[in-house]
Amino acid sequence: MKSVPWFVPCAIAGCVLLAAAPAAAQAPAASPVATPAATIAQAFEAAWQRAVQARESDAQARRARAEQSAASSLWAAPPAVELNHLNDRLHSNAGRRETEVGLVWPLWLPGQRDARAAAADAESKLADAATQAARLRVAGQVREAAWKLSAAQAEAVSLAAQAHYLEGIADDVQRRVQAGDLARADALAARAELLDAKSARSEGDQRLQAARAQWRTLTGLDAAPRMQVPATATLPEAAPRTDEHPELRLAAQAVERARKRLDAVNLSRRDPPELSVKYREESPGFSEAAQRGIGIGLRIPFGTESRNAPLQAAAIGELDVAEATEQRLRERQDADLVLAQSALQSAAQQLDGIRDRAALLRERAQLIDASFKAGETSLPDLLRAANAAAQADAAFARQQAALGLAHAQLQQALGLLP
Repeated sequence: MKSVPWFVPCAIAGCVLLAAAPAAAQAPAASPVATPAATIAQAFEAAWQRAVQARESDAQARRARAEQSAASSLWAAPPAVELNHLNDRLHSNAGRRETEVGLVWPLWLPGQRDARAAAADAESKLADAATQAARLRVAGQVREAAWKLSAAQAEAVSLAAQAHYLEGIADDVQRRVQAGDLARADALAARAELLDAKSARSEGDQRLQAARAQWRTLTGLDAAPRMQVPATATLPEAAPRTDEHPELRLAAQAVERARKRLDAVNLSRRDPPELSVKYREESPGFSEAAQRGIGIGLRIPFGTESRNAPLQAAAIGELDVAEATEQRLRERQDADLVLAQSALQSAAQQLDGIRDRAALLRERAQLIDASFKAGETSLPDLLRAANAAAQADAAFARQQAALGLAHAQLQQALGLLP
């Protein structure tokens, strides 16, 4: 063996680990397909365009605009036309006829129109808040899928590098067995380790394909995202106030809408009164002149308890539920933020420890490899050291992805979009 392949950790940006193959046995690497990688912000926008939540948000916004338009109308309800006709053709057939044509306009009760307009405005603001909250949820899905894909890429690269390294060892051991320097049992052991590494690489590739499929389904993009592991475990510089979190603003706006709806119900204790203007033509008989007239009428419905009680109970119940939901959400948000901060700090501390351990095991494996080439160390010791170092390097790569995910979850808890 002229040189020893080994694993060199690097920041996650498409691939996490690189392997240096021996000069004598290194196979030419296939040229990767040049596919432009998207940023996490671009991937998020692509996912939002495909998301069902985007359609729901558009529909809610249209409903809110329709309610605002209805609240700005001059009438409490659409006007109506009344037509009435009466004759005696089937009875005495004396020529008596009565014809009446009228227009009816439902009128706003005092303060009812302003209350309906306020409720419609609250509905519009709720639709805007719901859109921002939905965008944040989609951002969380994109962040999780992106770091899952990065972790799968890191694991696949690590397993491929380990298999390539063991293939070089197996070939070298086979040559030394043929030369009489090693026993055939060593060749069998090296080949068995190689087969195990190839099996693990196949499983890692399958997990990578699953992660890529999930990413493609979510965003519609084929290219993997460009990810960067945060350098520190501190809070983001642009951290907003807790009250600005989209989920909390959505809950607060839901409370405000419920209050406005209750106000509208309290100011609508009866159905709208109706103003009518009618034209009437009456003919007493065939030989008598027709009589014509114009009349104005006002219809005022009564507001009974059987009508008002269910509406008011529903409005009060909606307000109680919205207030309780907001309170529970604030408590959960505080807990999620503390948990996300703790998880980020823990992930950063674990990364430091795993990095040091990987460096120590890598150095140890290099020393044992040199000792093996000098004939001072047995093959099982070399294989154990190589596997330990490879597992440590893979753990370091996975922990890098875990740190990135923890940072993304903190951004999610703070309500930050990519």
